Amino acid sequence: MTSFSILAGIIILIFAFIGWALCFTVMGIGMKITSMDRTLIIHAIAAPIIFIGLSLVYFSFFNFTTPLETAIIFVVFVILMDIIVVALLINKSFEMFKSIIGTWIPFILIFTATYLTGLYLLK
Repeated sequence: MTSFSILAGIIILIFAFIGWALCFTVMGIGMKITSMDRTLIIHAIAAPIIFIGLSLVYFSFFNFTTPLETAIIFVVFVILMDIIVVALLINKSFEMFKSIIGTWIPFILIFTATYLTGLYLLK
């Protein structure tokens, strides 16, 4: 692992943003083509898959942070973007955070997928 720098911080935040944007896209497309219940299930399945893919690339080519640090950064970034962009700007409500399948399960799965992918690749 190399020393952490501003460039390293920017790179990891780009990965976190890409993951959040892909999850946001899954939700947006899903709400247009199927029911909200199905969309939430699809999102809960897609979120860890998306973050496993991102983690594979991140840990293989950059690896500035430990698996635990990366998992925390990714999930905190996603939570902050959901609060700022989705809850405050789009929905103008925090109602979405009452949904276990809509927020809490994906948050847990994003953290777990990132952490375990990092552990696997760095063993």
